[in-house]
Amino acid sequence: MIPERRIEELITRFKELEEALADPSIFNDQKRYRELAQEHAHLSQVVRTAEEYRRLEARLEEAKTVLEEEDDHELKEMAREEIKALEDQILHTEQRLKLLLVPPDPLDGKNIILEIRAGTGGEEAALFAADLYRMYARYAERKGWKMEIMEASETELGGFRELVCAISGKEVYGHLRFESGGHRVQRIPVTESGGRIHTSAVTVAVLPEPEETEVEIRPEDIRVDVFRSSGPGGQSVNTTDSAVRITHLPTGLVVTCQDEKSQHKNKAKALKILRARLYEMEKQRQESERAAMRRSQIGSGDRSERIRTYNFPQNRVTDHRINLTLYKLEAVMDGDLDEIIDALRLAVQEEALSTMT
Repeated sequence: MIPERRIEELITRFKELEEALADPSIFNDQKRYRELAQEHAHLSQVVRTAEEYRRLEARLEEAKTVLEEEDDHELKEMAREEIKALEDQILHTEQRLKLLLVPPDPLDGKNIILEIRAGTGGEEAALFAADLYRMYARYAERKGWKMEIMEASETELGGFRELVCAISGKEVYGHLRFESGGHRVQRIPVTESGGRIHTSAVTVAVLPEPEETEVEIRPEDIRVDVFRSSGPGGQSVNTTDSAVRITHLPTGLVVTCQDEKSQHKNKAKALKILRARLYEMEKQRQESERAAMRRSQIGSGDRSERIRTYNFPQNRVTDHRINLTLYKLEAVMDGDLDEIIDALRLAVQEEALSTMT
């Protein structure tokens, strides 16, 4: 059901915003103007969709009246067809309106730092970490996003013990925020000679990337160490001290970056990762204060939480938070994540919507 009271409140707010934006004095405060303009743009979609929903409902009532009162067989049949078509349109419009009724999260438009780490399962876990990286890389490519590896710890078989990358583009965090957690794989490892199915795990963390002004890193709060880069197995890949390790003294966080040959570039990347991790720590602190409110929601994004299982023998992927199972694992691993991500976003928004009704 669509909460009519909520719609009326938003229509009233939309009219207030139109009046505010028509006032020439608003241009004197550009920050305030941008905030109001963004809210107005979102609410204009709500108003248009609500009007469309109401028009469709009115047409449906007219068609039902024809079906009940008309004696002509041909007209009744036309009314039945129109009712079916209108019910489908109403269902689709209702879903769109439900999504729009939930205020957008201010973090959704942010770029992200994506961290993938091999968990239990040894080399097989590292290989699956590489598979997840390729999955996200292909999804990013489909979305037209830019992906850049910040730091990688590769194994001799081509897996990753740890991989950190930056993804930038439109609504990156809004789409990938629910990927944080434990990803479990069930398959026969390439390292298994007996053909037995193994279960391994990889953890994923999705950190919204803050602006520099949002997280202050004072020079006196960090220690910067430099050393020579090394590749898989510990072999040297650089003869200069270009790798950088930054320790954030107040929190004890340590970030290492050795992907670039330039010490300056590695330091810039390390600071970018550190800033995102500090931002995430503060976000988690604030969210823990609202823990009781979040118990009913889809998932905390806790890295220890098992969120999804990838079963290769059965070509099956299951998201445990919303009990969604798809038998299209090959397509999912090729970056076809929209069905899963859209279902997660819808479930979270419907949960939020239920608190409004």
